[in-house]
Amino acid sequence: MTLLTDSMVALVALLHLYFLVLEMFLWEKPLGLRTFGIKPEFAKASRSLAANQGLYNGFLAAGLMWGIAEGAHGDSIKIFFLLCVVIAGIFGG
Repeated sequence: MTLLTDSMVALVALLHLYFLVLEMFLWEKPLGLRTFGIKPEFAKASRSLAANQGLYNGFLAAGLMWGIAEGAHGDSIKIFFLLCVVIAGIFGG
């Protein structure tokens, strides 16, 4: 069961790393514009906000990977960061 749960946690971490790349590096590029459905003018005006949001996604990914690296001792770390992801998702939704 640990392999399955750690795999799912790793998937969430990888998704957040992808969000980091989109928001920090591809925000004004065609992929970022298409992904978020925004216009270049808006992307330019909101670049620093997107980069900040991407950084937070990176912190979530780092926390989840830290929890995985700790093995069984990292369960509380994984739960904490997964709860952060869920709360952010509810708030953002």
